[in-house]
Amino acid sequence: MAPLGDAPRLVLLFSGKRKSGKDFVTEALQSRLGANTCAVLRLSGPLKEQYAQEHGLDFHRLLDASTYKEAYRRDMIRWGEEKRQADPGFFCRKIVEGVSQPVWLVSDTRRVSDIQWFQEAYGALTQTVRVAASEQSRQQRGWVFTAGRGCSASSGHLE
Repeated sequence: MAPLGDAPRLVLLFSGKRKSGKDFVTEALQSRLGANTCAVLRLSGPLKEQYAQEHGLDFHRLLDASTYKEAYRRDMIRWGEEKRQADPGFFCRKIVEGVSQPVWLVSDTRRVSDIQWFQEAYGALTQTVRVAASEQSRQQRGWVFTAGRGCSASSGHLE
């Protein structure tokens, strides 16, 4: 059963490593298709908003690439995983509420469970898109290797 919101005609789920260009690609597509046709949806938005509310933090500062966000990153990830364990569709449902555009671009699909949720909810309308960039390009965009930040296949992460 599809959640709240108008039924889309196409759902594209974008994944890729940090600083690979997922936001750039989705924003470029939205620019070409128009905001009335295409919605860019971010799973990290409701996660950060809910985390900020429950922990008394500044939601807007968690959205940018700041040291403020980095200070809470590990705990925010742990907290988000706990929410997903209890309810795999928790954040997915939040981002589609009230969306009326026929094309949805989910710019930050990081977990297999997110893909599964969209495929169950929207079936053949759902397609996955992998964005890739060289390590050099990612470094030029500000990515820095951090030991322990990689994701294992068993963790359910796509990175």
